[in-house]
Amino acid sequence: MNKKPIFQNTLVASVAGVVGFTTLWSSPAIGETNALAGADQTSAAAAAISPFAPTIPNKTPAPAPAPAGMAWIPGGEFSMGGLAPNDSICSVATMNSVKDSQPIHRVYVDGFWMDKNDVTNDEFEKFIKATGYVTVAEIAPTKEQFPTAPPENLIAGSTVFTPTTNAVPLDDYFQWWSYVHGANWRHPTGPDSDLKGRGNYPVVQIAYADAVAYAKWAGKRLPTEAEWEFAARGGLTGKMFAWGNELKPGGKWMANIYEGQFPIKDTGEDGFAGIAPVAQFPPNGYGLYDMAGNVWQWCSDWYRPDYYARLKLAGVEVARNPQGPDKSYNPSDDQPQRVQRGGSFLCTDQYCTRYMMGTRGKGDIDTGSNHLGFRCVKDIEVKQK
Repeated sequence: MNKKPIFQNTLVASVAGVVGFTTLWSSPAIGETNALAGADQTSAAAAAISPFAPTIPNKTPAPAPAPAGMAWIPGGEFSMGGLAPNDSICSVATMNSVKDSQPIHRVYVDGFWMDKNDVTNDEFEKFIKATGYVTVAEIAPTKEQFPTAPPENLIAGSTVFTPTTNAVPLDDYFQWWSYVHGANWRHPTGPDSDLKGRGNYPVVQIAYADAVAYAKWAGKRLPTEAEWEFAARGGLTGKMFAWGNELKPGGKWMANIYEGQFPIKDTGEDGFAGIAPVAQFPPNGYGLYDMAGNVWQWCSDWYRPDYYARLKLAGVEVARNPQGPDKSYNPSDDQPQRVQRGGSFLCTDQYCTRYMMGTRGKGDIDTGSNHLGFRCVKDIEVKQK
């Protein structure tokens, strides 16, 4: 969930005209597109015949030397997308979480390097000191952007999760999300918060442009959605999670997600109530940490809920290094959106189960939040002869 103009456009619009939000947790709108019509049928058949063909990784060895803090992702061909494990036992949240991740389809990606961890506060601070960059959340909205907003609401800020004091219907996210003046990467939940002792935590309150600017400075880029999923699967085929098919193998928590009644209190049964430092749980098969939970991660693709279905309708047997659709489209949101992946510390089977492998998130490009970060990738350097 993220957005400065929709949540901020809606939030600050609701506060008088300046906020944008994202629909990371909402299900596709009724009548979204004909291309999504068969999604539920695909899910229903999953138990009988798996649509996931084996992952075929490239055999090319990792180039040397490895960039600092990055893991080699060999690339190869795999089945991309997500299915609900079993329609009869899944919550509505789980079923809604997989609608735009179908049908399962074959994809090929070249090899690349990927950050082992999400970009941390310490790393982002080095970028800020070196460049003087100012993030989107630190820039006050203008009257030109929001002509109906009163001047007192044209104040820099961002979206922040605020627990409710009692149980609420989960059909209105404005009950637990607020546009907070002064919230930004240095003050993730507002001006009274800071980064003391949190250098190794993922940087949050990052809009898409902020992530792109950092990546360019670092000589890297953001991953495509296909690269992200190939990497997150860690060489496994069709598993529900980055580590296998059990949420808690042997009773052990594998990711930082939400426990307790949402959105009242995260009980922290996984060891963390709220955001956690990076690399607190075991890495996946490619040595990547936190590819599920903790913070959402930006991808470079524009978001369309029917993108996978359109590939199938176009007769694409194996999509090679797909870059996503040409433009954003979401019938329930008129703001341009990019894909986000991995879920966050706020994901729960009561509302959002997008820590499940293959599931997709999305967010307005000009909106950050206190559960949204990113990591980068790097292409192989080809030496000139």
